[in-house]
Amino acid sequence: MASVSQVILVLKLSNSRNLMLDRNQIAQRIAQELQDGWYVNLGIGIPTLVANYIPEGINVEFQSENGLLGMGPFPYEGEEDADLINAGKQTVTMMNGGSIFDSSMSFAMIRGQHVQLTVLGAMEVADNGDIANWKIPGKMVKGMGGAMDLVASADNIIVAMSHTNRKGQSKLLRQCSLPLTGVKCVKKVVTNMAVLDITPNGFKLLERAPGVTVEEIQAATEGRLIVEGDIPEMNF
Repeated sequence: MASVSQVILVLKLSNSRNLMLDRNQIAQRIAQELQDGWYVNLGIGIPTLVANYIPEGINVEFQSENGLLGMGPFPYEGEEDADLINAGKQTVTMMNGGSIFDSSMSFAMIRGQHVQLTVLGAMEVADNGDIANWKIPGKMVKGMGGAMDLVASADNIIVAMSHTNRKGQSKLLRQCSLPLTGVKCVKKVVTNMAVLDITPNGFKLLERAPGVTVEEIQAATEGRLIVEGDIPEMNF
């Protein structure tokens, strides 16, 4: 049975549900974090969409841990190559100069810290930077994939996720309840409601989705939330 606080949260969020970012808009906002010359690993789910929104004037090499460097955007319908896929088994394109190699070489790149940014999805993120994104107890999981290596090796990790679950419960927590993938490793979170930095004192609110209020973000965030001054809307 839902608690009173959960019911209130759902009611508050229902007023701005249509204003929240969709998956593509989350990816588009994360793409603004890319810098020229970076090698970037994209996890499965929303992160794979980032490759569709590379800002003009910069050159970025996308790396997929299944053995692809130079990953491009998704192909147009009818131009798919079934042998060219990302880590999420989705068909992708490959940029000129791209290369394909085995998984041992791919993970040597990751473990050797040759990737400047990792973008991952998550089921939960704690306000100290802990991330849980590989397992829900009692549910079948085929494996942890590359998540453990990525969070252990990357200096810069951005998480792409929804701010709450389907029940309206916050996924930005004081402490993760699911098994951890990594400890104190996340640097930034982009949700359908906000952009937040991870600081020693909790989530620092940097931007809000167009039309979403600071109060709605506060209601949807269980972890410590720092709000300083006027919070601008995201700009696309």
